[in-house]
Amino acid sequence: MNVDVTTLPGIGVRKEFSLSKVDRRMGVVDHRDGGTDLIFTRIGDPDSTVQIPLSDVEARTLASLLGAPQLVAQLREQHRELDGVSTRSLSMPLNSPYSGRRLGDTEMRTRTRASIVAVLRAGEVFASPGPDFVFADGDIVVVVGTNAGLDAAASILSDG
Repeated sequence: MNVDVTTLPGIGVRKEFSLSKVDRRMGVVDHRDGGTDLIFTRIGDPDSTVQIPLSDVEARTLASLLGAPQLVAQLREQHRELDGVSTRSLSMPLNSPYSGRRLGDTEMRTRTRASIVAVLRAGEVFASPGPDFVFADGDIVVVVGTNAGLDAAASILSDG
């Protein structure tokens, strides 16, 4: 897919692409001051642009929502022939006892026999995070294991 990148002097950078099923373009404006706007435009009509400012938390949440399903689908496809192995994405609750703490503190593998294979944060994928990886509010945690192990992992992230 082609992404058009346009420098906006004094503002930042506009990045957008054409959507295949509708006559629209979608993208973001990354402002020099760190802000992010989501944009939608009718193809050939730049005056139709709808620009939606996003807070940092909103931009990270949207990026995680868009990235997590694709990663989980890919892992499910890879594990589909393995009986008893499942993949699930778990949202790190805002009040999680492990927010701001290291992955190793969870003792996830020992306690659940499930493995954290990736963490998505603000559109960035942290593959195979090690025990020193520090969780943050809003992280999407991708876990592989049995259904019982995945249920236990969800409980650990939310309740400790």
